[in-house]
Amino acid sequence: MNTPKEVIDIVSNLAINKSKYPKRKTLILAFLAGAYVAFGGLLAIIVGGGSPGIAAENPGMAKFLFGATFPLGLILVVIAGAELFTGNNAYFFPNILAKKQPVSDMLKNWGLVYVGNFVGSIFVAYAITHLTHIVSEAPFINTVHNVALGKTSHTFLTTFLKGIGANWLVCLAVWQGMAAKSTTGKVLGVWFPVMAFVTMGFEHSIANMYFIPLAIFEGADITWATFIINNLIPATLGNIVGGGIFVGILYGYVFPLKSGKDKKEDQLRYYNGNNRNSFSKKHKVEVESEPTNL
Repeated sequence: MNTPKEVIDIVSNLAINKSKYPKRKTLILAFLAGAYVAFGGLLAIIVGGGSPGIAAENPGMAKFLFGATFPLGLILVVIAGAELFTGNNAYFFPNILAKKQPVSDMLKNWGLVYVGNFVGSIFVAYAITHLTHIVSEAPFINTVHNVALGKTSHTFLTTFLKGIGANWLVCLAVWQGMAAKSTTGKVLGVWFPVMAFVTMGFEHSIANMYFIPLAIFEGADITWATFIINNLIPATLGNIVGGGIFVGILYGYVFPLKSGKDKKEDQLRYYNGNNRNSFSKKHKVEVESEPTNL
């Protein structure tokens, strides 16, 4: 297993690589991530939402079934590889704190990935779910409507705070996925935090790009403006805070990366040390050690 400090190093390298992707590659990977999360949402509707008897007798168990199946999406993102906005909310901050990357790299990535995630989610909601009538009958249609109506009925502050909780756990899931070295470890590392945030009813902006538009396509009394204003904006802002501050910034501060200047100094010390050793062996003379801060 990788240590927390090693995970930060992995995150640092990933963030640098992500900033170098061509726009087309970023958009394609973002489309895939949005679709993967939507597939997780669809599975949750079929399993958790398709159990009205359990929901009536044991609502906590019904919520657990919903949450236990939803992690399919993030597992696919981590194992197969894709660009997810909420996961990327944490990636860049350790490098920004160490002055290894500019903020512009992060904002460019976030913008492209957010658009790609939206397109992928909408595609699965409309083409794969709505047009195939998978959820058009009870009890699934009831779940689709109830989930979306619930998500758009909260105050701005409530949705914002729920967004913090969701992406705090999502980014911890991604962190745990990078800590694990086996596929089984990655799956389990991702599954527990994602299951928890869904079961607890937190707000994930990319998941909501599937759940709420799907309800609109299926005839729910929700407008696109209601979706964007009442849910998508506060959930997105909460996700940025939850992943960016509570994971990216705090772990980047606790396990700081060496800045570009520090690395150059380390390389200079290594270079000077190798030169002294070579000179000593060649001329058979002793070279006194120098202070490590040179």
